Amino acid sequence: MSFSLLAAGVVAIVLVGAIWFVLSVNAKRKAADSPSDEKPEYMRKMPPTETVAATKEDKEGITVFDYDYGEKLAAPFAEQIEDILRAKIKADPALRQYEIDFGTGANQSLEIWVNGKMYASVNELPDERLKEAFRSSVKKWNTTQ
Repeated sequence: MSFSLLAAGVVAIVLVGAIWFVLSVNAKRKAADSPSDEKPEYMRKMPPTETVAATKEDKEGITVFDYDYGEKLAAPFAEQIEDILRAKIKADPALRQYEIDFGTGANQSLEIWVNGKMYASVNELPDERLKEAFRSSVKKWNTTQ
């Protein structure tokens, strides 16, 4: 093998390595800069106090929302509203009979589960106090964001 062919091969390998290094450094820098800009506003702030309390109670640390094994899962902001609503229910003896869970329907709509029965909207809920607690939970979430 000639010396010039060997030298050309070494130069090509060094060039490919240098290009790979520059691209990987730029990709890491972009990855470090991007995520917070791409997250919704509610995920860049501290979760509601009710979420923080629920996750601390479960010894999960602070997470975006409280998830308990076996419960249905909704969008993170809806789960935060669920945390607020659960705290309201826990604090109100008249509402303690209700077990609440939010889920995501097949068509991506919010499902409100009350004592194992699914409701497609707040207006369908079985109790006026529960409807008001739901609405005030949404209002509180909106004012803290």
